[in-house]
Formats: sequence, structure tokens, C-alpha cells
Amino acid sequence: MTYNRILILILLAFASAPAAFAQVKLGKTETGHASYYATRFNGKKTSFGEVHKSTELSAAHRSYPLNTMLEVTNLENDEKVIVRVNDRGPFAKNRLVDLSNEAARLLGIIAKGVANVSIRVVGMEGMVLLDPNEQIDAKSGKVVAMRDNR
Repeated sequence: MTYNRILILILLAFASAPAAFAQVKLGKTETGHASYYATRFNGKKTSFGEVHKSTELSAAHRSYPLNTMLEVTNLENDEKVIVRVNDRGPFAKNRLVDLSNEAARLLGIIAKGVANVSIRVVGMEGMVLLDPNEQIDAKSGKVVAMRDNR
């Protein structure tokens, strides 16, 4: 009898918090506008409780789970960078993602403020899964396409 009660309590706990276990499909892509955090947000807490650091490669997205890894591509110059979702937003209309200052700098959108981007889910929980012909430059955090030397 006690076993059944415990099982029911566990099932109710999982049923009441589906967002905590939300997953997103690897490879999912979206296109839209990206902006970046104002400097006044540096050092403030994100909606997930982390401290925002403008020098890290991070982003805010309305629905992707915490620690989702996104490849963001600036469609105007084809620059790419991988960021980790650690906040909710953007709250401005018609924006897909808010980027940290460093990610925006690497993508070349600082001067413009907003850019047309595509985002692709490339990993979860800090792990990145790229195509076999891609790798991440350790210094810049950018995705680099490798040449096929066959």
C-alpha cells in the first residue's frame, strides 16, 4: 500500500512540472532578429538565477530550456557563434534572441544593434554536437567549417 502511495506522489510531481523536463529537438532552426543585452544588465541575475556576464557567450530565448546550446548565424556576414541559453527573453516585439555583448561582437552586430539571424539547436546541458565537418575555434567560440581533403 505504501509503495502505491509513493508511486502516485512521484507521478504527480512529474505531471505538475512538465516545463522542467522540456526538451527541444537537436537541429531545430529558426530565423528572426537578434539584439543584445544593454551594458546595464552586466552583473544582474538572469531569470534562471545566474549572474549575467557580458563577456560570456550566452543568450536569452523565450522557450528553449536552460543550458540549450544554440549556433547563431548572422545572415548578413555569415559569422557564427555558439551560445548557451541562460535567460528568458527577449521581451521586445519581433525579436528571436537576445545575445550577450561578446556574442554580438563576434557576430558583428554591435554597431547595428539588431541583425537578421538564424539559430540552430546544437546541444543541451553544455554539450555541443556539430556536423562532422565543423569544429569550434577554442579562442573565439566560433563554428568553423572544415575542408574535405579527399
